[in-house]
Amino acid sequence: MSHFAVIAWDVPDSASVRDAARGHHFAHIERIIDKVAVAGPLKDAGGAIVGSLVMLDVADAAEAEAVFKSDPYFDAGVWATWTINPFVAAAGEWVGGKIW
Repeated sequence: MSHFAVIAWDVPDSASVRDAARGHHFAHIERIIDKVAVAGPLKDAGGAIVGSLVMLDVADAAEAEAVFKSDPYFDAGVWATWTINPFVAAAGEWVGGKIW
């Protein structure tokens, strides 16, 4: 398995769209929780949600994209743009220090 970082930026004024799909989104996350290293909203300086960060632990980039696009937030049109990139946890609290 490999880690992939998904960074998704919301459409403008996404709060009502997010609210409407939140229950389905949470149910989806519960179904795929074994593939989620960490996930959560990105906020602006004022505390408003402006996007999402999802770290997936999956076989490859194709699976990362399929998992991301299966999220109800995707179908609801919450996200305007996104990137999916391979990620290597190299240093920090989550990896217990450093890998070198």
